[in-house]
Amino acid sequence: MRYLCLVYSEESKLAGFPDEECVAHDKGLRASGHCLASEALQPVETATTLQMRNGKLSVTDGPFAETKEQLAGFYLIEARDLNEAIRLASKIPPIRVGSIEVRPIRDLEGRQREPGAL
Repeated sequence: MRYLCLVYSEESKLAGFPDEECVAHDKGLRASGHCLASEALQPVETATTLQMRNGKLSVTDGPFAETKEQLAGFYLIEARDLNEAIRLASKIPPIRVGSIEVRPIRDLEGRQREPGAL
């Protein structure tokens, strides 16, 4: 089963976090076959939020929600079950300065996944 691990942290706490540690962890997850995709995100001030209401598109700078912790990156992983996903997510390095949200991927009815596709 696939799980999305969303990495949240205050940007100030991530500023000094060593990229090398995250890269090493990512390489290990990929080597084990658990990591399907992962990326770090640019700072929150680079975000653009879109909303469609009553047929009108609204485009605003920044995130929609005002929170202390911001979405900093993600890992798309393959795990047997939620327990294994939690075990894998608990080793994502930024957990020490933020939090990791683990969510199962919902397959959309009628959508065919191509062989080898995420």
